Amino acid sequence: MSISFVRIDDSVIHGQLVTRWAKELPCDGIVAIDDAVAADPLLSSVMKGAVQDTKVWLFDTATAIEKLPKIIASDKRYFVIGKSPITLQRIEEAGISLQNANRKINVGPMSARANTTTIGPNQAVSADEAAFDDLMRRGHLIEFRLLPDASYYSWQDVRQKIK
Repeated sequence: MSISFVRIDDSVIHGQLVTRWAKELPCDGIVAIDDAVAADPLLSSVMKGAVQDTKVWLFDTATAIEKLPKIIASDKRYFVIGKSPITLQRIEEAGISLQNANRKINVGPMSARANTTTIGPNQAVSADEAAFDDLMRRGHLIEFRLLPDASYYSWQDVRQKIK
């Protein structure tokens, strides 16, 4: 399987991803998916510039749905990053499985927003984050973990905290 890491991160691509996760896990390329980021040439350029030795693609959701099957079928290993759980849910609803070998979806930074509960440093979710429930029903293990060596919460743990 060519997906070595799946992440939800509202910063999409940043130093933490490049300096820590990409060093810990196999990665030949990064596929980042977010409609707003893909539509903003300056932001896209900044995010691509954050990664030195790894190929980066920034897709809107529709383009990702079109391109991901070919990427997944390749011999290369890719990180797939969505800005929100809804982004990854849309990919899966289109019939594209984001399953990787360990079935995990890592959740990185999710900034505080209206009606959210802080569950960890720089991680906040709302009680109606139904996309997480859907991803879990699809067989994913959801782990809220900022760094590879940090402690984590499962979605089931988080769900109980925010009810």
